[in-house]
Amino acid sequence: MTPTFVRRIPPQSSPDYILSLTAEERTRSRFLFQSDDGQEVYLNLPRGTTLKDGDWLESDQGKFAKIQAKPEPVLTITTSQSLDLLQAAYHLGNRHVPLEISSAYLRLSPDPVLQDLLEHRGLQVKSEIVPFQPESGAYGHSH
Repeated sequence: MTPTFVRRIPPQSSPDYILSLTAEERTRSRFLFQSDDGQEVYLNLPRGTTLKDGDWLESDQGKFAKIQAKPEPVLTITTSQSLDLLQAAYHLGNRHVPLEISSAYLRLSPDPVLQDLLEHRGLQVKSEIVPFQPESGAYGHSH
């Protein structure tokens, strides 16, 4: 029987399932996934739930799952000038681009038009395959 995960919980000692999900997959509150060991698991979480790396879920059968951010293609933006990074974040935010923000880099999904814009602003743009954890937005929060 496929376990149905229905709620977020505090971390547990040992998960029954590990779910490695991309940033986009972590926004799906109702979906059938495969765990890292190939077992089917179903998410039936409250609408609008966005999962983060390290979140834990409990199923209606008392099973536990741990969420991991799955490595995926991204563009990582860096510069030696912090103001340039802030300006890039501003321009990307105006385009409503999902964006991971740190003091050292910005990270976004690959987009050749945005890559060209950023390179023309003198920023370093590197293609990578790493876990992507974009900001959840102005009104995003965990329950």
